Amino acid sequence: MLALVTGASSGIGRDIARELVIRGWDVILVARRADRLKALKEELGKPAKCIRCDVSSIEECKKLHEVLQPHNIEMLVNCAGFGACGFFDETDLDTELRMINTNITAVHVLTKLFLQDFIKRNRGYILNVASIAGFFSGPYMATYYATKNYVVSLTGAIREELRQKNSRVRVCALCPGPVDTEFNDVAGVSFSATPITSKAAAHQALDGLMKGKMFIVPSFTIKSLKFVKRLLPDGLITKLCYSFQKKKKIKRGANDAFCKKC
Repeated sequence: MLALVTGASSGIGRDIARELVIRGWDVILVARRADRLKALKEELGKPAKCIRCDVSSIEECKKLHEVLQPHNIEMLVNCAGFGACGFFDETDLDTELRMINTNITAVHVLTKLFLQDFIKRNRGYILNVASIAGFFSGPYMATYYATKNYVVSLTGAIREELRQKNSRVRVCALCPGPVDTEFNDVAGVSFSATPITSKAAAHQALDGLMKGKMFIVPSFTIKSLKFVKRLLPDGLITKLCYSFQKKKKIKRGANDAFCKKC
């Protein structure tokens, strides 16, 4: 069994790769930072191989699929992504475009290409790492929330199409709240809610994928937010999100770290 994990150099992606190896999978680790990939490969040993790839590039995504198609990948984990915090009129446009390319376009391209392979074989798994943010509008992190809305919507739609085709291919989205990763440093925020560990998120993600869940939302507190959204009008929910975001500590100059850390 062979899995492809993007964003494997840190955080949830790295721990999903570790968890997959524990469960008997071989893994192909994909990220921009070759030094971190090499370190993880040395830790995981023989089951792991590395490919340096910038998934924010459509051409590199297509090339990645072309190179790996003969290897019969059985699981795709779309985990590469990052965020930014600040008023929409003040955040950096180039950073946001790169975010859209990483959080949306890469997920779209890789999901489509590998899904076509999986459907032909009538088996395979796709795990898209989204966020609880994917169910809300998020003032102060407008672009990030919007990208995760796309991932949530795309995953749900594909899942129903597969059901209509009686396909055995499984697709789901991991939608956690705060996770203790370097995401916070890159986005320039500090969450008031207690984060879960990336190891816990990875474990629950793979359990949920194997059980056929559509959305995996770790922790009861975060699940309750999804439930509350059904009860309150959208305008009020957005105001509450604004109040929540204002409690975050915005780190001035955080955008300078994007190219190094995403």
